Amino acid sequence: MTDVMTHVRANARDGVAVALVDLGAGFDLGGVRTRESVSAGHKVALKDFAAGEPIIKLGQPIGVASEPILAGAHVHVHNVRFSGQADREAFGSRIVEIPANPAEFQGFTRSDGRVGTRNYIGILTSVNCSATVARRIAAHFHEERLADYPNVDGVVAFSHMSGCGMAKSGRGMDNLRRTIGGYARHPNFGAILVVGLGCEVNQIDPLLDDQQLEPGDRLRTMTIQGEGGTRGAIARGIAIVTDMLPHAHSAQRSPQSAAHLTLGLQCGASDGNSALTANPALGHAADLLVAAGGKVVLSETPEIFGAENLLLERAINRDVAARLLDRLKWWEDYAAREGADLNNNPSPGNIAGGITTILEKSLGAITKSGSSPLRDVIDYAAPIVTPGLSFMDTPGYDPCSATGQIAGGANLIAFTTGRGSVFGSKPAPTLKIASNSALAKRMPDDIDIDCGRLISAEKTMSELGEEIFARLLQVASGERTASEINDIGDEEFVPWVPGATM
Repeated sequence: MTDVMTHVRANARDGVAVALVDLGAGFDLGGVRTRESVSAGHKVALKDFAAGEPIIKLGQPIGVASEPILAGAHVHVHNVRFSGQADREAFGSRIVEIPANPAEFQGFTRSDGRVGTRNYIGILTSVNCSATVARRIAAHFHEERLADYPNVDGVVAFSHMSGCGMAKSGRGMDNLRRTIGGYARHPNFGAILVVGLGCEVNQIDPLLDDQQLEPGDRLRTMTIQGEGGTRGAIARGIAIVTDMLPHAHSAQRSPQSAAHLTLGLQCGASDGNSALTANPALGHAADLLVAAGGKVVLSETPEIFGAENLLLERAINRDVAARLLDRLKWWEDYAAREGADLNNNPSPGNIAGGITTILEKSLGAITKSGSSPLRDVIDYAAPIVTPGLSFMDTPGYDPCSATGQIAGGANLIAFTTGRGSVFGSKPAPTLKIASNSALAKRMPDDIDIDCGRLISAEKTMSELGEEIFARLLQVASGERTASEINDIGDEEFVPWVPGATM
């Protein structure tokens, strides 16, 4: 085993090194000494920068020096400002086809041919007014009451803050209905109950019609007003779920091609190491899933801003590139209407972890997607149907973004973090990946894989990617993740509903 890495210059073009451990003043970077203490994840100048000169990291500009910066100085928000725009004319210059490499997992086959990685019964709400009833129904089915149904992973209620006080048509209603419809069809559910109030804008029958859903043994509906109120609705819901349990329990795992897996890529509470360890390792795993015939979806449109050229270069045709640019343009206009700009990101936690500008954050976020071609760009919560890499238009808010991915059909989520996110999701399990070993040791109950082992030279990047991929197959086959052991995921259902509340 070699010595622990202390810093890295990630690309030959880079004018900065990233501290992989805390560095004291006077630390030798190989000809340049630090002028002050620099925390892990933060950047150090390897050369002198004039005011206005671009700061290059990962071979890409992340901003410009806002004042002269001397070699060895800490490079961060105090001396760097956002500047520049990605090359939006880039198209198709980095198409790398991934050779086929089949893999298998143990999954639940559904009647429509899709395959689940979990087997829940879900209770969906058409409107916020039915949230309490849905939760009371789910709470009835605690672990002891499910003891006779070991093939059922649980009964989970998904409530939200919308469904009424909104326009009957438009993007807000479209997003909400696509999200509910996507969850209702999701292969990780053995059965679904949809609970409404009865007088809401988002009526159940139009919702089912819009989403081409047919009530039956697997999909049942009811309204609180139709059942005589809260107590009657709870009792009726318990009876319906009790009736559904034997059918859901009859599902059995069997060997399935990994081509049936759809992986949602997420990152949150990132730090300066995320782009160097966890994100590229996940990108390697994403390429392995693409090689196995699976689907991978990258999201969070505001968090690719400034580095979109790296995706445009991988777009398989001009239509895909144009759709990605259309979504970016919408977000720029949306932010401007709200008196904001997309460089309001990164968050305070990101900045504390060493990320200086949205350009730097976007570079790291895109590395999660690996190197395969970008084959599709889709709306929020739209079905993910194209094998390989797709991009889904979502906000950068993790629960909202992951909700869209799961509604689109993601039956696994992989989530990288450097500061320590506690995100989890249902019905699709979330694999949590730490960018540094300090986090993995500090929050062991929330982390599944430690990519800080790259820094300590215990693992290579390809070894970490292969480990993540192998773990994804194990999770898809039923192995529980840290967030599942912590029973996280009931509160993380957050449909994106833009538009006026009326």
